Amino acid sequence: MTNFHTHSTWCDGKDTPEAMIEAAIAKGFSALGFSSHAMLPEDDTDWVLTPAKAIGYVREIRTLAAKYADRIKILCGVEADYVPGGASPDRSVYAHLNLDYIIGSIHFVVAPDGARVPVDHTPELLAAGIQEHFGGDVERYVRTYFRQQRDMVTRFDFDIVGHLDLVRKFNVKAPYFDENAPWYQEELALTADAVAASGKIAEVNTGAISRGWLDDVYPSSPFRALLRTRGVKFILGADAHAADALDCAFGRFAEAEAYVGWPSPKLAATSSSPR
Repeated sequence: MTNFHTHSTWCDGKDTPEAMIEAAIAKGFSALGFSSHAMLPEDDTDWVLTPAKAIGYVREIRTLAAKYADRIKILCGVEADYVPGGASPDRSVYAHLNLDYIIGSIHFVVAPDGARVPVDHTPELLAAGIQEHFGGDVERYVRTYFRQQRDMVTRFDFDIVGHLDLVRKFNVKAPYFDENAPWYQEELALTADAVAASGKIAEVNTGAISRGWLDDVYPSSPFRALLRTRGVKFILGADAHAADALDCAFGRFAEAEAYVGWPSPKLAATSSSPR
């Protein structure tokens, strides 16, 4: 059992890296990868690694990896945001950190007026952002989200695509679009094509379950089917922000897909870190 999407007190996680490691060992994990939020070169939000903090983060994770080497494999990565016109999840941006892997994710949709609309903060902020910056046009907002996803996977060099359809997070408790609509299905197909062409790994992310928003993973079952038919490989991740969430719903989804392990051929080939 492994998890490579792990947050700690270095970003917006609840527990320290060492506490997460101890919990992983207790749960029987063979490997644990840390992936603190990062938006380099930006540093204007309080839930991401700043350029200065990133150095200390890597140093601590590498120290803990050595300390626990005889009990569990510890890897150091980041969940790097893509913000058009700002941060990018590209290996060149993070080369100085000598990371094991990079998860590329989108948490903000950049509107035509340049505003950043948060995808997953609260339903209220999302609704206000769509109203104020997309003229209330939900379809336009969602299509922009997926265009950013396609832009990200096509342009940048990273390993894992994080929570591909994060726009679904509030769509059960605060519904705002129809996931069966033809325009939405079109976006899923186009995005599946782009991920497949990029050769990147798609994350099956259980984070919405642990945080109580969905009783399902990202991507949805229909989206995973589109990805699977195009040959996309999957990796199971908890998106854990606390130690008790490290294996959230792993029992339910562990047998659902053909998952890559560590080191996967792609990650082993692209990582600059020795192992």
